Amino acid sequence: MMNREKEIYKVTLVGSAGNVALLTFKFIAGVMGHSSAMIADAVHSLSDFITDVIVLAFVHVSAKPQDQDHDYGHGKYETFATFIIGLALMAAATGIIVSGAAKLIDWAGGKELAAPGWLALAAALVSILVKEGLYRYTVIKGKRLDSQAVIANAWHHRSDALSSIGTAVGIGGAILLGNRWTVLDPLASVVVGGMLVKVSLDLLRSSVGELTEHSLSGEIEEEIENIICSFPDVSEPHNLRTRRIGNRFAIEAHVRMDGNTSLTVAHDRATAIEKRIRQRFGPQTHVTIHMEPMK
Repeated sequence: MMNREKEIYKVTLVGSAGNVALLTFKFIAGVMGHSSAMIADAVHSLSDFITDVIVLAFVHVSAKPQDQDHDYGHGKYETFATFIIGLALMAAATGIIVSGAAKLIDWAGGKELAAPGWLALAAALVSILVKEGLYRYTVIKGKRLDSQAVIANAWHHRSDALSSIGTAVGIGGAILLGNRWTVLDPLASVVVGGMLVKVSLDLLRSSVGELTEHSLSGEIEEEIENIICSFPDVSEPHNLRTRRIGNRFAIEAHVRMDGNTSLTVAHDRATAIEKRIRQRFGPQTHVTIHMEPMK
């Protein structure tokens, strides 16, 4: 468990260092380059840094073993971290859309918008490369560690790379096409904000589902039933209840055996089923098998 926690810290700190460097560069480039799209992109990088801090704080708590007050461990804290990341991303996206929309309204009213500079374009291109690299690194680590919070943070990196693509297009168009097209800069920020709303909704949907005890997928539940039925003296798996606790599964099921089976044999069979389920879904899986006599 400690190795997993250390790996999550490591991958998050790498992303955090990249976010600090990028948000500083972007703010400077946005202000000096007169680009609202780049400033919006800098705000997004700032939200990335904030979520890094959240992951570091909550993963430490979620790694704690079960105790008297938490019979199933502390895995839900990691899910809660994912929920906060989704909220932070939604807040950042909303701010970007509102800011960009305000500039579009000004432009529609005849106000001339300042043309962005080349420094802002350079910052957008650098951001694309850095954030896409951080996404690939983080998502690989997140899947290997089976951490929802790390994978969510990886998508935060990817969303920043996507926003920087939109920013680069808007800034580049505003620079290359002349003053008549300076509206492309705030327009790009609004498009980017819309993309971020979609990503944040996906994160919120998955984390809320887990926090409200949403069952595992039908495919996983079918696989659990197949594992149970692979034992020839066991039949009729029913009352299957499943849920996710952080990076672990919790599984409960009732099964039937011959009513004349001794308690020792029934206990050994339940233990064997639990062992095989843990072999498939991880040693930290919570499994409870309740034996019933055949009707």
